[in-house]
Amino acid sequence: MPDADVLIVGNGPIGATLAVLLAQRGHRVTVLERRPRPYPLPRATSFDGETARLLAGTGIGPDLGRITEPANGYQWQTATGEALLDIAFTTSGPYGWPDANTVHQPALEELIAARARELPVTVLRGHEAVDLTDGADGVRVTAIDEDDDSHTLSARWVVGCDGANSFVREHLDVPVTDLGFSYEWLLCDVRLNEPREFVPTNVQICDPARPTTLVGSGPGRRRWEFMRLPGENAAELNADETAWRLMAPFGVTPDTAALLRSTTYIFQARWAERWRAGHVLLAGDAAHLMPPFAGQGMCSGIRDAVNLAWKLDLTLTGRADESLVDTYGEERRAQAKAAILASVQLGRVICVTDPDAAAERDATVLANRRGRPASRPEPAKPLTGGLRHESPGAGEVVPQGRVCRPGGTGRFDDVVGRGFVLLTTEELDTEELDTDRAEFLAGLGTHVLRLTADLDADDVYRPYLARFGASSLLVRPDYHVFGSSAGRRGLEALVDALRDRLRATVPAR
Repeated sequence: MPDADVLIVGNGPIGATLAVLLAQRGHRVTVLERRPRPYPLPRATSFDGETARLLAGTGIGPDLGRITEPANGYQWQTATGEALLDIAFTTSGPYGWPDANTVHQPALEELIAARARELPVTVLRGHEAVDLTDGADGVRVTAIDEDDDSHTLSARWVVGCDGANSFVREHLDVPVTDLGFSYEWLLCDVRLNEPREFVPTNVQICDPARPTTLVGSGPGRRRWEFMRLPGENAAELNADETAWRLMAPFGVTPDTAALLRSTTYIFQARWAERWRAGHVLLAGDAAHLMPPFAGQGMCSGIRDAVNLAWKLDLTLTGRADESLVDTYGEERRAQAKAAILASVQLGRVICVTDPDAAAERDATVLANRRGRPASRPEPAKPLTGGLRHESPGAGEVVPQGRVCRPGGTGRFDDVVGRGFVLLTTEELDTEELDTDRAEFLAGLGTHVLRLTADLDADDVYRPYLARFGASSLLVRPDYHVFGSSAGRRGLEALVDALRDRLRATVPAR
């Protein structure tokens, strides 16, 4: 028997989330982390409502409000303060969580780590992976500890969540597409001495004299970022006195805040062309890197972890063929690539330092948006391929409203449960399904919910099904719609399609 069902290389937020999701499903998980101690400084500063929903699936949902602060908006401004782009965020978004949540990343990582300590997760800190072999009896990984001692561990699957300079990706010699879009920015993290309200929370100042970013980064914390200008000395930019000088116009001084970090970084735009090689997979920054302007870096990694967790679970338990894991790369690579391209497009608008080009940009955008109210965030991106049925709504992320059941009223995921979900209208009796199909759904742990007006407290789900002309909706554990159907025969065909795609050989766990 291998040492673990799944061995994860890298214990950042992506690797840790994946470890918890797998352990919650009863799998033995080992995590190798080269850092002997948790990294104390933040990198990501926010996540969207869909990602909050995904993180809640690890069991940390009740504590998220303690370490996060909802953002009230995101605005792009000209050098004179006119709004080029204005997005209003709400605290009750379509996925049951605030549209945007600012966070101190180390606090989030500690929440996930505390959850992992409650589960069969072994975290080996100070262990750096240096070799990897995928054989008939599983994958073997060799790691070197802090004393230079060598350890070899085996697992049925290995997932590289080891960041931009991934050992796993390099060892597999995976080709990477690099768009060559990168700029150097000065990043300044501060802790405010006194509470202060920022409206909007997040601002992008498109000033050709110095493109600048202001964002929340959790309760009592903020981040300022300043683009390095052409010909500017990097060493001088990366000095504490430079940080204080650039933040002073915003009322941030040594008297009003503590400077936690001042450092330059270069963002990148690239993705791995293959996310699976045998029983080895890539996730998070090991698989994709993107500019920060859409705030989707960590969000994309969390989506990787959630997508992969339930597919590995079904494969490890024999409820699906290994080919299911191939849909992970197919689905997530397409979504990550789209997010990277969108981030690059935003960056090309923001990172303009030529005054004439900036003036032309401002005039064009202002002429198009004057008089328009603030917009709402775009919905989560649907799947365009992979494990989905060709029916209306397939691939979309199903919204989350409150439901009312005898045990109480609350968010759908908390009250009904997570995993596969079959939603039906009151006109359809799911008990009419034959025993074989019912056992298949039960074997997947499917939650079957018959929708009524009393149950659908926020009137979310019945209108959602009606939009597709459907009486049933089959939803995957990552909240993407597998497919919709109308009537009993349609439901039978939908269940058969899922069973065929999973190539299930075991009807029940």
